[in-house]
Amino acid sequence: MNKIMGWFLAASLIGSMASANESQRLNVLFISIDDLRPELGCYGDSVVKSPNIDKLASEGMIFDRAYCQVPVCGASRASMMTGMLPTNVRFTEAKSRADVDAPNAKTMAQVFKEAGYTTIANGKIFHEAEDTSERSWTKREGSGMSHMDSMDPATTAVLSKRGRGRFYECVDVPDNAYGDGKVAENTIADLRALKESGEPFFLACGFIRPHLPFYAPKKYWDLYDEAELPIADNQYRPKDAPNVLRGFKEYGVYEMNGYQPGTEAFHRKMRHGYFAATSYADKLAGDVLNELEKLGLADNTIIVLWGDHGWHLGEHDFWGKHNTLYNAVRLPLIVKVPGKMGGVKSDSLIATVDIFPTLCGLAGLDVPKSVQGKSFEALLDHPEQKFNEVVYTRFRAADTVVTNRYTYTLFETGEEMLFDLKKDPQENQNVANNPEYSEALKSMREKLKEQMAKAADAAL
Repeated sequence: MNKIMGWFLAASLIGSMASANESQRLNVLFISIDDLRPELGCYGDSVVKSPNIDKLASEGMIFDRAYCQVPVCGASRASMMTGMLPTNVRFTEAKSRADVDAPNAKTMAQVFKEAGYTTIANGKIFHEAEDTSERSWTKREGSGMSHMDSMDPATTAVLSKRGRGRFYECVDVPDNAYGDGKVAENTIADLRALKESGEPFFLACGFIRPHLPFYAPKKYWDLYDEAELPIADNQYRPKDAPNVLRGFKEYGVYEMNGYQPGTEAFHRKMRHGYFAATSYADKLAGDVLNELEKLGLADNTIIVLWGDHGWHLGEHDFWGKHNTLYNAVRLPLIVKVPGKMGGVKSDSLIATVDIFPTLCGLAGLDVPKSVQGKSFEALLDHPEQKFNEVVYTRFRAADTVVTNRYTYTLFETGEEMLFDLKKDPQENQNVANNPEYSEALKSMREKLKEQMAKAADAAL
């Protein structure tokens, strides 16, 4: 008997007192993809090859305007998994932990675990694997590899000042050569064991790519012609944006291999690497989804595919997340629920803190009082309905609210940004100082004040 099956048989014996109808409860498969922006075929992109995510979208609902609460990994994940909004002292950094910032808040996985579900985390779900681990997961497993582990000796032949190899790697290796491939294999093994045990489950699968460094098997690089890739046509700061607005040069910790930031060659290589890594993550997600289908579990499983935040790909000459512009805070969210409509898009504003109460509602579980999101379950039947009037997001010294038409940011310095998304969807012109927008500015200021007060008033 292998270790995985042995573990599940033991867990099955422990849970033998569960009711006979427990197997009819809806399962949850939660797929998290790091740094994935909504540049996918199902979101209207014609360049990125994402057939597996596109297939899921054709069977579920696409949320076109979903936003993270903090555009950085750890804080975004802690916020989503607790359903709590961030403040200037809670969920602030890449390494933020729910156990530290909100130790009394139940996590999404914890609620399912306490309801009798087997809860499993494979790969990156919380930023720090140990965060809330004991109370959230029946079982947690990593890939056993770092996201910086490379397969090509040339990648690390020259190291950066931070001791890291090149920011990209293209080598002919199988999918499971990198950590994400092992995460997919582990998740598939867990699905098979869960099928055998018959227990209701909350199974989380977290892929690192397309997070830097852009290491992916060669076949995914070969999907794209680097010379033909479109690059950002707004490689300039938003006009009249305050100086406090910054990008993040995450690529700078890696060896640049002769590429000079700001050049066309650099833009093309960065985009090529990001797209290759995206297609790699798409294939691995597809492997997991196909196994769910093959095992006959899809008809009783809610599927959520989520990116933890967006990512600048050269727009405004920014790369990465770490600010409150839409490329950093807007993310992909696809939800497939048995018996609900497929191939449908909702334009309603969604916050990632809304995922927690939605899954609880679909599974018939009580929502903890600490959760500050609200269920969007009704949208699954009526996608045209209005939902949130405003979504709140923040990063360090910047607090932001988004409405259907505007994005407004207030910095700690008192400086402001206002973008008219109807006229300027790429956020190229800050109109906060334009007299024509004085009423809109006043309204957005009030909305932000309300959201910040709500975030600070969490029930713990």
